[in-house]
Parts: sequence; structure tokens; C-alpha cells
Amino acid sequence: MDSSNGQPEKPVISPGVDRFFVSVHTTFLFVARFFRELFRFPFETREFIRQCYMVGYKSLALISLTGFITGLVFTKQSRPSLSEFGATSWLPSLIAIAVVRALAPLVTALICAGKVGSSIGAELGSMRVTEQIDAMEVSAINPFKYLVVTRVLATTVCLPILMAYTALVGLMGSYLDVHMNEQTSMTFFFLKAFSDITFLDLFASTFKAMAYGFTIGIVSCYQGYNASQGTQGVGKAANTSVVISMFLIFIEEVIIVQVVNSIR
Repeated sequence: MDSSNGQPEKPVISPGVDRFFVSVHTTFLFVARFFRELFRFPFETREFIRQCYMVGYKSLALISLTGFITGLVFTKQSRPSLSEFGATSWLPSLIAIAVVRALAPLVTALICAGKVGSSIGAELGSMRVTEQIDAMEVSAINPFKYLVVTRVLATTVCLPILMAYTALVGLMGSYLDVHMNEQTSMTFFFLKAFSDITFLDLFASTFKAMAYGFTIGIVSCYQGYNASQGTQGVGKAANTSVVISMFLIFIEEVIIVQVVNSIR
């Protein structure tokens, strides 16, 4: 009770807590608006194709190098442990399970979060602070559908394709090391590699890649679309897009793996 007037004291809420719940509310509205605009005509097909080109094709070089080195290094690191038990013949199966189930989706998502996420956040942030988005609204163009929906769709569609490409390149890097040490043929290597891969593994990896792609797209677009504070806000939007995307990707990885293992 307040001793001065006998009225009960109001609870004091931290400004940080207020900002957190406001942020959650605006994020929920942003995601809900995405799904609402997704099924409305007209569809921005040309912009969607252009974003697929930017997300997919422009990332191939970095994805190729990263995937190849990941498969090669993981094979080299696994060989000594298996050699102690005389089980080097298990290397193809071990590498395939690790790459398909975990490494390919996760490595692809982290690479795209750093490259694509920062690019989207900076691009939309610069458009926001230079009032280009406001100009699109004045000219009767729906900037949300043109800028946000196309980019989120592009990342959601392209991530599974890039994931499959990363898995293939990673297995090629693994095959190179196995062939140099055991003189294994490519046919035998891939038959051995995919002997223990199930449909559930492929489905789970594809679903993870789609979830990661959606997360990268929606987080980056949200940060860029709501940027402020001039050029400083552009850098903040790009940096925050990468950090939050990676954080959510790891959380999603834990949840999806737990669900898949319970099904398995």
C-alpha cells in the first residue's frame, strides 16, 4: 500500500521487458502479414526468380568450397578413430550419415545466414532509411509483397536445393580422401554411403533446410524492413539479421533432431 494516499502501488515493469514483448508482438504481426500477402494476387514472379538467382546461384562458389572442405576434413578426422578398430570400411556410411543428417543442412544454413541474411538486411535497411519503401507505397506498389514475400520464398525454396548440393560436394570431398587411402571406386563408395540413409533422413534434412531458409528470410526482411537511425541502422540491421538467424537455426536444429529421433 502507498502510505501517502492509501492506494495500492502499481507494479514496476522494466523497459527491457516492455521492449521484448513489443518486439514479439511486431514480429508476430510481420509473420502473419507474410502469410496473408503470400496468397494474394498478383504474384511477383520475376522478382522471385531474381531473388532465387541471388540466393542460389550467387552462393554456389562459397557453398562448393565449404562443402568440399567439410567432407574432406571430417573424413580425415574420422579415419584415425576408425583405424584403431580396423573399421575404415565404415567411413563412407559414417560420412554420409553425418553429412546428410546434420552437416549439410547446418553448414548451408550458416553460410547463407552470413552471406544472404546480411545482404537482405542491409538492402532493405538502406531502402527504408532512404525512404524508397515509402515511395513505393505512395506509387500504389505493395512493397511488402514485392520486397519481403519474394525474398522469404526464395530463401525457403533455395536452401533445400543448396543443401542437396552441399551434401553431394561434401561426399565428393570424402570420396577423394577415401580413394587416396583405400583406392575405393566411386561406385562402391556411393553404394556404401547410401546403404544406411533412409527416407526419414532425407525428409528431415529437407524439412530442416526449408525451416532454416524461412528463418533466414523472415528475420533478415524483418530487420531490414523496420530499420531506422539512418546509415547506422543499416549496419545494425545487417548484423542483427545474421546473429538472430544463427541463434534461431541452432534452436531449430535441437528441436527437429529431438523430434526426428523420437520418430526414429
